[in-house]
Amino acid sequence: MEKAAKKEYRLENLSCASCAMKFENNIKDLPTVEDALVNFGASKVSVIGDVTVEDIEKAGAFDGIKVAQEKQRKVEEKVPFFKRKENIVTVISFVFLVIGIIASIVNGESHPFAVGLFVVSIAVGGYEMFKHGIKNLSKFYFDMNTLMTIAIIGAAIIGEWREGAVVVFLFAVSEALEAYSMNKARQSISQLMDIAPPTATIRRGDQLIEVDTEFIQINDILIVKPGQKIAMDGIVLKGTSAVNQASITGESVPAVKKIGDEVFAGTLNEEGSLEVQVTKRVEDTTIAKIIHLVEEAQAEKAPSQKFVDKFAKYYTPAIIVIAFLVAIVPPIFGADWQSWIYQGLAVLVVGCPCALVVSTPVAIVTAIGNAAKQGVLIKGGIHLEEIGRLKAIAFDKTGTLTKGYPEVTYVEAESDNDFIQKVMSIETYSQHPLAQAIVKYAAKEHIHAVDVEGFQSVTGKGAEGVVDGKKWSVGSVSWIVANSTVPAEVIARVENLQTEGNTVMLASEGGVYKGFIAVADPIRSTSGKVLADLKSAGIKHTVMLTGDDERTAKAIAAKLGLTDVEASLMPEHKLSAIKTLKEKYGAVAMVGDGVNDSPALAASTVGIAMGGAGTDAALETADVALMADDLEKLPYTIRLSRKALHIIKENIMFALGLKIIALLLIIPGWLTLWIAIFADMGATLLVVLNSLRLLKVYK
Repeated sequence: MEKAAKKEYRLENLSCASCAMKFENNIKDLPTVEDALVNFGASKVSVIGDVTVEDIEKAGAFDGIKVAQEKQRKVEEKVPFFKRKENIVTVISFVFLVIGIIASIVNGESHPFAVGLFVVSIAVGGYEMFKHGIKNLSKFYFDMNTLMTIAIIGAAIIGEWREGAVVVFLFAVSEALEAYSMNKARQSISQLMDIAPPTATIRRGDQLIEVDTEFIQINDILIVKPGQKIAMDGIVLKGTSAVNQASITGESVPAVKKIGDEVFAGTLNEEGSLEVQVTKRVEDTTIAKIIHLVEEAQAEKAPSQKFVDKFAKYYTPAIIVIAFLVAIVPPIFGADWQSWIYQGLAVLVVGCPCALVVSTPVAIVTAIGNAAKQGVLIKGGIHLEEIGRLKAIAFDKTGTLTKGYPEVTYVEAESDNDFIQKVMSIETYSQHPLAQAIVKYAAKEHIHAVDVEGFQSVTGKGAEGVVDGKKWSVGSVSWIVANSTVPAEVIARVENLQTEGNTVMLASEGGVYKGFIAVADPIRSTSGKVLADLKSAGIKHTVMLTGDDERTAKAIAAKLGLTDVEASLMPEHKLSAIKTLKEKYGAVAMVGDGVNDSPALAASTVGIAMGGAGTDAALETADVALMADDLEKLPYTIRLSRKALHIIKENIMFALGLKIIALLLIIPGWLTLWIAIFADMGATLLVVLNSLRLLKVYK
């Protein structure tokens, strides 16, 4: 039998982590569903099976959960905090509570008028809670609604109407604030989703038409005016402009885009008009992949979250048992029944697991969302935690610590411009990367090529050609030295440049030495600072793993202050080096380009790929992708991870600590229902607000 396809839906009103778990179980119980996974952080659900939106909404009816198709562009109506139905109900409940308290002070707490006002306050503020709680109780399902319902009914039975009304009001306030805070944490994803415009102007024949992005095909021509956002990934066909790519790469400085350059959906065209040939459909654009991967990352549970979920599974039944024992054991030995039943009810309220269940996911959601806005894609809570535990980092050289392409670093000749013109004119005919570096250098210096006759490439040695009637040879040191006389002091300077990591090409005219050009893959200007920042952040060991020769590698390592260097490595040797580092240091990261370094990236604790923007391989193979082709975000990522680990530990301590303190108040008999709800509400709000501090971690 063919397996049903997986469908994804977006959710509204999902503000409670324990409700998300119940919702997931309800969907799994549907007869036509094979499996389901609720992503609390991204407010999404994935379902394998034959279901409708109505079926899923029915499964979430206990919490008023609304469902929409994932691709459905829905403009959410922004309802102000004080205009939300649940908050209006809370205010009405508070009004009756205040009038009831005044009436109880004037007429006495047990006066029918005061009791009536408290009953109205409880009924208005707690209606939804009671509805869910009684339904859960009939199924022996114990969540916060069930515990609160038992506590309030118990309070009413023993005549504690005022306490019951206070607790219902405080619980309603707690729920409203938790929903508000959770929505704030989720904004990082909703902002990502709003980056790319829903429509775009395209040219079809001689006409310019505006169409929805889902109807745009590959090879369509986008017309992007100054100040507009680019709607699709593509290649610039016409025009030059500065494009702000901060939404994708986190770079604050706009990138200059000209004909042939790649542009991404969601980036802002700042200056000139552009014509862009579309290269990807809307669901395959870089921003679409980022959103998908961020949402998947938030669904993946970190080790600390798995621990909390397992702990919470046994925690709630344990609280119910403790509450039962508190209520009946002391009275059996002669204590007052009413007082201890009241204490038992307070234990139930304290025992609501909200703060504990939400302690980890809200921190993970916030941190991963913040990282995505800064141009760092972290593909799961487990990787977020592992980054904070790193002790050693291995770097590929080419394209990671260096720019990844050769540049002219030094020229020595009697007349530099004339020398460069002759050499560049010959190298124009060559496709070798070193030759292209010389051509680019000449273009930058506004030096133009002259005619060359009889061009010939000499494999493994260099190239020859006739310029202005004289034969010029450009190539390796050994080749030119063998065919012309090169001064000893020149050889010494050349050897010194080679020691520093340069490749040197000599040139001769008619067998007479004329000068040399040094070319190197230059070190990124930011590499030294990044490595210094990593050392100050506590990274004990930094090593460069490269296929380059040892002399070049050691020269670069010395300049950057790397702890160690391993050169002349094949991909399998890099893999062995990573395994050795893991044995010695435990948690090890590998930073590379995501293609050549795939084995090493996979073997490391955390694989970090450079230049994820536009590179599908980097997005797929690595645990973390630095969207800009730049290392500067690496120290920020480590700081964010360590801050997240610290906050998760604080959250668990807050969640359990406040409850333990409240439970200890049972011993002297000081625990009241309103203290219990304050402990629960306080812990939940502390956890959520503490997690929101992760939004403040910047580059």
